[in-house]
Amino acid sequence: MTGTVHDTYVAAIRHDLVDLPEDARRIGVVRRPTSWFHGAVDENVPALGPPEDLLEDAKQREEDLKLQGICDDDAQNVAWDEVDFAERYRDYLETEEGSVAEDRLAELLREGTDVVLVCFENTEKKRCHRTILREVLEERVA
Repeated sequence: MTGTVHDTYVAAIRHDLVDLPEDARRIGVVRRPTSWFHGAVDENVPALGPPEDLLEDAKQREEDLKLQGICDDDAQNVAWDEVDFAERYRDYLETEEGSVAEDRLAELLREGTDVVLVCFENTEKKRCHRTILREVLEERVA
């Protein structure tokens, strides 16, 4: 039996806004966790966060768009497209660093462990790398 991949954001866990399987393994997938982030997850795997150069490119473009008067959520989403975030993150997952970390989660899923991918973004208005990671993992263990 294969485990299921879930995803959510840390504030939803901290404020009890999400219903997750009790025995699911909560895996943080952020490069730069805050001290309070660790309390919401069982572990954090920085190698599953977007690489630093991609984070910097996206953040810089988002800031430029905000200076042009675009609202926060829209700026993040437009920046995502303009820096080819999704494609670059998928490419990163195929590198040694990304694939080794991804392999470990795929193995947990194959063993029947439910996994919850956790980061900072609320995906109601903004895009997030964890949804891409979720799709990749689901494809691998299908």
